[in-house]
Amino acid sequence: MEQARPTIYDVARHCGLAASTVSRTFSNPARVSPGTRERVQAAAYEIGYEPRPLARAEAPGRIRVLTLVVTDISNPYYADVIKAAQARAIERDYTLALTDSDESARLEANNLRQLLATTSGGILATSRLSDDAVRQIGGYRPIVMINREVEGVPSLVVDTAAGMRKAVRHLAVLGHRRIAYLSGPRNSWVNGQRWQAVREETSELDMEVTFLGPFPPNRRGGEDAADALVLGKVSAAIGYNDLIAIGVLQRLRATGVRVPDDLSLIGCDDIFGADLTVPGLTTIAGPADKLGSQAVDALHTRLSGHGDGPGSVTFESHMVIRGSTGPPAT
Repeated sequence: MEQARPTIYDVARHCGLAASTVSRTFSNPARVSPGTRERVQAAAYEIGYEPRPLARAEAPGRIRVLTLVVTDISNPYYADVIKAAQARAIERDYTLALTDSDESARLEANNLRQLLATTSGGILATSRLSDDAVRQIGGYRPIVMINREVEGVPSLVVDTAAGMRKAVRHLAVLGHRRIAYLSGPRNSWVNGQRWQAVREETSELDMEVTFLGPFPPNRRGGEDAADALVLGKVSAAIGYNDLIAIGVLQRLRATGVRVPDDLSLIGCDDIFGADLTVPGLTTIAGPADKLGSQAVDALHTRLSGHGDGPGSVTFESHMVIRGSTGPPAT
């Protein structure tokens, strides 16, 4: 027998509030205190309750607003994605609503439940949600994934895994035999893809690789990664993203470790500023702007009734070699 879906009464019992308060939290959140709102949303998340506003909202075809969710709006990588998505949305007569999940699956789910109630569909960039949660949300509104693949959901992905393989080969040609991978969040799908590529490529080339982390995907995480690196016996490191690599670069420079004389360093994403570091950061680049514009196109295709859009589109990545990589110290 199929298990009944949780109701507002289940949420009310779970958080110890009146059912009317729970209902008001989802239908008119401005009428409840932030503390109550957070308490109700936490209870709903824990028991798997899906608010009904999504079902009551205006027909998607008449709404001209799209939701774009990014994991960290302060990450320069998303600037090109957001600008391109907004430009294409304007071309297609949509308004783009932007929200930041702050690297939290729970916050991402809560934001989507609220925003998708009054928008046509969503674009999830580097989502931290589980596959089941993504499919569940996709059952209410059309969604498109960026840099994440979920079966049955249209996705646009830069093949940074292939870029990681190129990075490993680049280090091998320079003479490195022992390297480290500086991991991003464990619940990041693309982090898993990148680590798997590094692990497989180093194995093929008979190199040693050390997994370090996970680290927050920002410069502070890079500083922690640098502290872990100096304890290891590696001659090069590949970061999950440029922000981690830049944090490593800054911390190593402050402690007297020379890049690339003492340690070579590679990032990923080729964000603004990667070429302004000293030395410039070798990195893996991909067309972030195409992700934004084509995600809007894919969503528009679904909303306009012209099909389900692309199943999965993969864009090539390439290496940008700068001054942070060189031969290992003798």
